[in-house]
Amino acid sequence: MPDVLSDETRLAADIERLKVEFPKTRELYREVCALLFFRFGVPPTANRLYNLVRRGTMSTPASVLSEFWAELREKSRVRIEHPDLPKDLSEAAGELIGTLWTRAATSAQAELTSLRDEVEAQRAEAERRVIAAREELGRTETALEQRTAALLAAQVEIRELERQQAEDAATRKALQAQIQRLAEEAAMREREVEKVRDLFSRDLEKLRETASRAEERLRASENRALLEIDRERSAAAKAQKELAEASKRAEKREAEHRRTVDALQAQQGDTRHQNGVLQGKLAALEAAQHALQDQLKSLRTAARPSTRVPAREDRSRRVARKAAAGKKASAKGRP
Repeated sequence: MPDVLSDETRLAADIERLKVEFPKTRELYREVCALLFFRFGVPPTANRLYNLVRRGTMSTPASVLSEFWAELREKSRVRIEHPDLPKDLSEAAGELIGTLWTRAATSAQAELTSLRDEVEAQRAEAERRVIAAREELGRTETALEQRTAALLAAQVEIRELERQQAEDAATRKALQAQIQRLAEEAAMREREVEKVRDLFSRDLEKLRETASRAEERLRASENRALLEIDRERSAAAKAQKELAEASKRAEKREAEHRRTVDALQAQQGDTRHQNGVLQGKLAALEAAQHALQDQLKSLRTAARPSTRVPAREDRSRRVARKAAAGKKASAKGRP
């Protein structure tokens, strides 16, 4: 199989080289015929030539192949030219040598056919193996494509993971900075808490001392309160006794007061009567006073050009008259 593949590879390489050297189609087909027959020992056919060259039409390789075989037969004829030999003998000798060459060529062709059949069988086996290898290669290529796709996906995932790792690293760095800042803040707050704790401890100690003193004062106050309660109880008992005595005296005084009230009510009746009389007199006096005031106003109007001294004397007289009238009323109101 490697030898067949090597011949096919060399044949394809030689044909590509001939395509460059012989751009004309017929010359290229003739050179390919000679290459197949003389170098590789393969009798050329029209289909084989066309499959290898792929130029022109199907009639072109057939025409070139006919010319190749005719030229080969012409060249295979042997001409014996000798001045001493008769013409018929030289022709017979040439025919004999041509016959021998033909027989040798036929034998060689038979061997070549046998060899070609063997090579064809090997070629078929090689082609079968090539097909199997191609199938295996196809499966391998499919697996390779799958692995390539998986590799590409893995590369994409790796890039994504790298990007995510970079983001995580940036996030971790930011978190570390934040953690450090929070740790510093926590340390600062811890120091502040220590200060507050110290202040609280001192304040608490002061409060304890204050509470202790307050408790002592409370105890002293309780003692004083107990003493006061005892004194109050004693005073209350004494007051209760005094209250009982005072109640008795109050009852006596109430009886006396009732008697006094009865007497006063009697006097009040008399006083009311006298008060009615006095009110009548007072009304008469007020009427007289109003009349006197009217007269006084008229007299003042008439006496305006006079000096202020008479006015003061008139005021003194009015005050004297009022005082006299009041005394009379008081004297009349007495029982």
